[in-house]
Amino acid sequence: MEILIKAAQLITSLAILVTLHEFGHFIPAKLFKTRVEKFYLFFNPYFSFFRWKKVNGKGKKSWLSKTSPEEWSEDPDSTEWGIGWVPLGGYVKIAGMIDESLDTEQLKQAPQPWEFRSKKAWQRLIIMIGGVTVNLVLGFIIYIGVVFTWGQLTLDQNKLQAGLSVHPYLSKYGIYSGDKVLKIEGHAPLNLDDINKEILLRDARNIQVQHPDGQIQNIKLSANIDQELFEAGALPAFSLRSTKLQVAEVTNDSPALAAGLKAKDRVLSVNGESIHYYDEFQAKLFANKNQKVALKVARNGNLKDTLTLGVKVKSNGTIGILANSEFVDQDAISEKKYGFAQSISIGMGYGYNTLSDYVSQFKFVFTKKGATQIGGFASIGNMFPPLWDWHTFWLTTALLSIILAFMNILPIPALDGGHVVFLLYEMITGKEAPQKVLEVAQYIGIFLLLSLMIYANGADLVRWLIK
Repeated sequence: MEILIKAAQLITSLAILVTLHEFGHFIPAKLFKTRVEKFYLFFNPYFSFFRWKKVNGKGKKSWLSKTSPEEWSEDPDSTEWGIGWVPLGGYVKIAGMIDESLDTEQLKQAPQPWEFRSKKAWQRLIIMIGGVTVNLVLGFIIYIGVVFTWGQLTLDQNKLQAGLSVHPYLSKYGIYSGDKVLKIEGHAPLNLDDINKEILLRDARNIQVQHPDGQIQNIKLSANIDQELFEAGALPAFSLRSTKLQVAEVTNDSPALAAGLKAKDRVLSVNGESIHYYDEFQAKLFANKNQKVALKVARNGNLKDTLTLGVKVKSNGTIGILANSEFVDQDAISEKKYGFAQSISIGMGYGYNTLSDYVSQFKFVFTKKGATQIGGFASIGNMFPPLWDWHTFWLTTALLSIILAFMNILPIPALDGGHVVFLLYEMITGKEAPQKVLEVAQYIGIFLLLSLMIYANGADLVRWLIK
């Protein structure tokens, strides 16, 4: 059921984003009197789930029909509206344009006034960037609406009785669990997300922490702390402390499974030292990388049924478990509400940071570890919660909208950005790129995109198989 709920949220989100993206192309195309032959939500190879078109002044519809029946071609000025059966995107087919359909037959004829290729370069540019513009604006609008409706989560560090959970990697900088982060680059952080992203994605290197004894210390992190944390798997670096460590899942082919650790077991101690917080458990494993540790566990959480297991810690300081735990200091997290005017300002900032953070994280993609973490539609689906929650749904949809805008404007043939590159070349030089060049570029772009899609979704499949 959880998979179905996530899938439903993903498809709903994509339907909204793709439809509005394609309207971003459709509307300027119609304004410039360009013929739009098709408008499809989702792709329709071989057949369409639903189709509608105005033929001879009358609306004509069809369910589960083959692609482009001849009798629907009687009115070329009318747009065919439809829903495909492959929920991976959508498209508008604009007359006289080389697109993903690779239909070049009409390009063999003399240009017609209603065709894309007959329009002025600046008009074609507006048509091409329309989808990206809509997705970018939509993302910002959604963030404004989310802030106005739900406010923002804030962290009141004065209410932290146990301090923060800090990944043991940061102990080399003198930062430990139980500390509080008072300032980052001179300003107080809004919440935990703010703390982690400032360091990982926004180049913050100067932080002020307060230790449990009340001592305040200014600490300068290394220039490449972001890469260090990523390579060490020390993410998130800061979180709320949690207690009552109980095993939720033991991964396949893991040291924990080999040692006999089971789901619902509760970890009581490591090498004879009691565990009160999850970060203490994490720190002890991190300190014993590539060594064997003795875990005392309560089988099924029953404190009367305990046993000691010898577990070999992996080189990254883990043993292959997912844990359930109870966060302490939950009352330090609260929602701050804003009026509409404030929501506009804060929502715009939220959108800007989202775009900036997404661009910034590409520095991790081009690393050996980053390449292994690329995911496809399953990974995107897992961004949604197992229960339908409108707050999270709209936050995720806003993020995907901004991602869609950024990815589409990349100068890759077959994407909007690829078309924009050729149009800018034409506007600068005064010469159109040869049609043959555009065709070859489209083939190359489609090949690259299909290869990336196969790799990303294949990586999802491999992770699912070895889970």
